[in-house]
Amino acid sequence: MKNMLFWYRFLYRLVWPFFCFCHPIRSVGRENIPEGGAVICANHSALADPLMVCFAATLRWQIRPMAKIELSRVPVVGWLLGKAGIIFVDRGHADVHAVKEALMWLKQGGKMLVFPEGTRVHDGQEVEAKGGAALFATRTGVPIVPVYVSRKKYWFRRSPVIIGAPIYPKIAGRKATSEELDRIMNDVMAQIYKMGESA
Repeated sequence: MKNMLFWYRFLYRLVWPFFCFCHPIRSVGRENIPEGGAVICANHSALADPLMVCFAATLRWQIRPMAKIELSRVPVVGWLLGKAGIIFVDRGHADVHAVKEALMWLKQGGKMLVFPEGTRVHDGQEVEAKGGAALFATRTGVPIVPVYVSRKKYWFRRSPVIIGAPIYPKIAGRKATSEELDRIMNDVMAQIYKMGESA
């Protein structure tokens, strides 16, 4: 755990000055990030989005993004990201290992970053949100934190990242049904894009 935190902070401090020189961030609502475990859910339109969310939260929190397994195969970069705590997911299969690791991290009070749409979504596109983030939240009892990342990444001027109030999903039984997971994520994504309208 300490080793992972070391690499996370190392990469953060290495990348942050260059990234924020080119694409500075205007973080709104940082106080909404709760203590303890949380599933951070954001819209996704560019490769830079995970960095923008992590930088908006600052180094106070170690955030572990979930990312496609193909990134782990990039020489050097994949190794470094793995050391820093990225959870790689094989999207083509039921990746039990990634799910177990995410659940364990949340139960330990950690914060996960999930892009529910599962891929980059551009203006005019509509992609159905997947229920994984809601599954993590309902299984561990942690809230979902909605985050809107500006689709426009400005050069040398601030791009907004808006962090909303935590959402505590409600389910009828002990375990959420697939319909409940879909409903929760539809509500979360609607909230995220609503925040974007005021950005």
